[in-house]
Amino acid sequence: MRLILITLTALLLATVVGLGATWMTTTRGTEIGALTIGAWTARPRTGTADVDPYSRATIVRNGELPIGTGDGVAFTATTDDQKKALDGRCDVVVSGVTPPARFWTLTLYDRKGHLVANSLARYGFTSQEIVRSSDGSFEIRIASRSRAGNWLPTGGIERYALMLRLYDTPVGVATRTQRDAPMPSITTVGCS
Repeated sequence: MRLILITLTALLLATVVGLGATWMTTTRGTEIGALTIGAWTARPRTGTADVDPYSRATIVRNGELPIGTGDGVAFTATTDDQKKALDGRCDVVVSGVTPPARFWTLTLYDRKGHLVANSLARYGFTSQEIVRSSDGSFEIRIASRSRAGNWLPTGGIERYALMLRLYDTPVGVATRTQRDAPMPSITTVGCS
């Protein structure tokens, strides 16, 4: 009887630990095969048959449709370059250049993956509409109140994420450093 009780306890404990680890991995993500450059993180294998099982479970759980490897790669950022969480009540500047790509988009999402509601109905920028400096660099201000130039409203939400999608780009599985893929910097410049 004691052996059966110990066996059932061990099975219950293993089930709880296994389900807990799976839930944590699918909600918070995994770093298996992740490419991190500055504050930006991509998972270039998610659009391939080589995707790891944890990333596959995350995709299914969130209902995402990942970009295929031949089409491009998506980078996300939830912090600035100093590892401070992106806060919609603060002014954040995304500046610099992007890796070579035929087309790119920068979109603002809440932490659940939904577009952030705002009065302008502006949810992001594309490489074709962004105002650039003469050297090709750009600066996007992300803030709750109106700003001059490229301004992306946050609606004053507490936390948000940025997604930079690069289409038809050489950035991918073999990319390892900022030199391989020059990513824009993310800087918090002030909070209200």
